[in-house]
Amino acid sequence: MSDVMLPKPGIVLGAYPERQDERLGKLDQYMSTAVGWIRQRLNNHRYSAPLFLSAVRRQERSLKAMNTQDRAAYLSRLRMQLRRVDRPSQSLIAKSFALIRTTAEEELRMRPFDVQLLGGLVLLGRKISEMDTGEGKTLTATLPAATAALAGTPVHVITVNDFLAARDANWMGPLYKALGLSVGVILEGMSPEERRVAYDCDIVYGTNKQIAFDYLKDRIALGDESRPLHLRLQPLTSAAPRSEKLIMRGLCFAIVDEADSCLVDEARTPLIISKAGDMSGMELTYLNAINLARLLEHPRDYLLSEKERRVRFTDIGTAQIRKISATWGGVWAAELHREELTKQALSALNFYLRDKHYIVREGRIAIVDEYTGRIMADRSWERGLHQMIEVKEGLEVTGSHETLARISYQRFFRRYLHLAGMTGTAREVSGELWSVYGLSVHRIPQNKRSRRWDYGTVIYATEAAKHRAVVRKVAKLHAKGRPVLIGTRSVAASETLSQMLTDSGLEHNLLNARQDQQESEVVARAGQLGAITVATNMAGRGTDISLAPEVDVLGGLYVIATEPHDARRIDRQLYGRCARQGNRGAHIMMASLEDELVVQLYGQRLSQVARVLFPFRGLVPGAIFRPLVRGAQLAAERRNSSARRSLLQYDDSMEDLLAFSGRIE
Repeated sequence: MSDVMLPKPGIVLGAYPERQDERLGKLDQYMSTAVGWIRQRLNNHRYSAPLFLSAVRRQERSLKAMNTQDRAAYLSRLRMQLRRVDRPSQSLIAKSFALIRTTAEEELRMRPFDVQLLGGLVLLGRKISEMDTGEGKTLTATLPAATAALAGTPVHVITVNDFLAARDANWMGPLYKALGLSVGVILEGMSPEERRVAYDCDIVYGTNKQIAFDYLKDRIALGDESRPLHLRLQPLTSAAPRSEKLIMRGLCFAIVDEADSCLVDEARTPLIISKAGDMSGMELTYLNAINLARLLEHPRDYLLSEKERRVRFTDIGTAQIRKISATWGGVWAAELHREELTKQALSALNFYLRDKHYIVREGRIAIVDEYTGRIMADRSWERGLHQMIEVKEGLEVTGSHETLARISYQRFFRRYLHLAGMTGTAREVSGELWSVYGLSVHRIPQNKRSRRWDYGTVIYATEAAKHRAVVRKVAKLHAKGRPVLIGTRSVAASETLSQMLTDSGLEHNLLNARQDQQESEVVARAGQLGAITVATNMAGRGTDISLAPEVDVLGGLYVIATEPHDARRIDRQLYGRCARQGNRGAHIMMASLEDELVVQLYGQRLSQVARVLFPFRGLVPGAIFRPLVRGAQLAAERRNSSARRSLLQYDDSMEDLLAFSGRIE
């Protein structure tokens, strides 16, 4: 494959390999997105490489005939061949994949399928490999990761949470060890020295957050100096070169698991390293802001835009703010400052809801990731918003923070010399993946024909009617012994349904940000006979639900989505928990006209109209309302895409502003 090129950083003390940023204007971004969409349509055929697969099988037969000594010599020759070339031929990759496949079968009792070989080939070609959920992406990643590592290229395998990073590193560890490769894992709470040891390994597993923050720490350590030649010469001219403070070995080759989550959904979250700032007098300021906001009346004094989380004051509201804060002095004396503080306070009261956007844990605010349902450890909101939410909840106010370094996921991942990814849901954002990262999407066929049954979308006028219908549906399925997974968007919704199931005498397991320590145990039981599991998005990605043998006869796992997410991809990830690897399964969406996405676009009007037209039925005609719910989801996708483009443009403008100081971030 001519497009397979492995970056070779070499063993040069002080070198920090990474790619330089490419700037795209607005028109370039839109044009590039269109090109990506067209490329996806052209690539949307069944990706096949019969000659490559035949070559792998031939090499595999030869390997199985070898004794231990001959196998070791084969590995040594392969390593030297890979290190001598920058662009490995398809025959050389076939040799590597054959060795990895044979070793995986012996060490892990897992033999990569042909489709997994094709997925690995796509990853080596710096592309996105779209493989359906349950097709074995964890094992697929070992093929390009081990091939690149044998060639001397440091590899980062990046996933969405610590649980998956630790699981995959431990699970695939024996395979890498048998190939003479070292494997490390980066987890929350590790010291800088422990991280350096892990990054010195050939292959490192970690989360996007952990690895990106380590990169920012390296940028702080480097200071103004980032020129490769100067970094290489520093050990010769300085007794304490900056390179000795670095944690990572640069950004060479990243394989991003759940690529759409890491590269698209998370792209809206800027990564910031900060230090505690001066809190003198600010606690009273935040308290005053919240108290003032509670005195204002909606819509007389202010208007809210749910879609954009934006507050706008009326003339009466502006006068009220001036009147109430007239005697406070300080920052309240300036109109711009007092209105900004009041807007943040109103946002804290109206847009950021407990048990949805955050939970209170051990007297602290813990932010919940809306896409994964997990706690975002050590994260806080900017510009006093976090402190105002603490005041709102009656908690001790923590200090504000001064930014030391900042980067977006978009800018960070574009700096890898070789970037590839895999996910089950990429085609909806193929244009954006191409325009931002230059990554095309290749669809990989299933290993076994899907037996997943789609029962479509049913819609109810109110949320209460929907919840009652969900409980009835679960009771009917449970009576047959069929396991059920119920997906919710928030902690509060999961706990509401949990209480309703308890009141109905239905024993179940609950998985949300409050029970994150029991995640593996809850997931392990979710496929057992008669099991009922209520979960947030924590069960939507990277979770393998094993079915009891008798469950397949009953129709397999039944997945109920109780609300559409901001993107169709996230719904499809939840559906992918069932019917994996040829098993039977089914899914249904049970939505309401009071769901968040619908209310954001249409307000309460749809629900009110439905209750008038269909007063005796909770269920409303799908032919009428289903396109409207679908339209609300499409609007959210467009809004989020626009927000990601804006963040990228903000990054570019910040780079221009900081260029005078010689700093990139």
